[in-house]
Amino acid sequence: MEMTRLTKRNHYEEIKDQLMRMILDGTFKVGDKLPSTKEMSERFGVGRSTTREALSALKAMGLIEIRQGGGCRVVHNAPAEVAVPELDSLRLNRGVLLDLLEARQSLEVSNAAIAAVKRTDADLAEFAALMSAMGQAIGQELEGERTDVLFHLTLAKATHNSIMVRLFESIVGQLETAIRDIRRVEIYSNQEVAERLYREHSAIYEAVRLRDPELASQTMKRHLEHVENILTKYI
Repeated sequence: MEMTRLTKRNHYEEIKDQLMRMILDGTFKVGDKLPSTKEMSERFGVGRSTTREALSALKAMGLIEIRQGGGCRVVHNAPAEVAVPELDSLRLNRGVLLDLLEARQSLEVSNAAIAAVKRTDADLAEFAALMSAMGQAIGQELEGERTDVLFHLTLAKATHNSIMVRLFESIVGQLETAIRDIRRVEIYSNQEVAERLYREHSAIYEAVRLRDPELASQTMKRHLEHVENILTKYI
């Protein structure tokens, strides 16, 4: 098995392409277990997070499965033109999705600032319970998605502005439907990414708790930029 050491650091696409070629040409057959993340990272000369990104991309393409604590296994030896209808649809509507992402950032940054000013003790109690649930959901795809969406909806409601809530539901409802499959594969099933997202949500919650609108908007902006950087790799 030949893996070429990369010339560019943190370039997950090179790893993804090399591994995909190995799957397509039969070097790795259906049922084969891939080397450990540690071993591949050493062979490619990159950090483990970069290798995990590449593996998540292969999972999104349906080529491998990632087992919790059990490594990665090839599940499909796709033809050269890998058909993933969900991704094709996203690419066809790339302009619309980028507009939705931009609108979402503008809205949610404002929501965070407003919620920091107008939140009530009841809102904080709801957030505290939700943060506990989010912590327990790390690494669980469906529950991670549910608590993530609920966090942002709870924040919108904490603005105590019915128009902001309706705008949020309209924009994010469309966006979540379009990107759900990718979010589950790339975000919620990736332990490292899920843990980072939890820390980002905790920072937003803390800024709202402290009634600091500037900090709340800054932490929300950083969080959404992180999510968008992941998503735009696929659209």
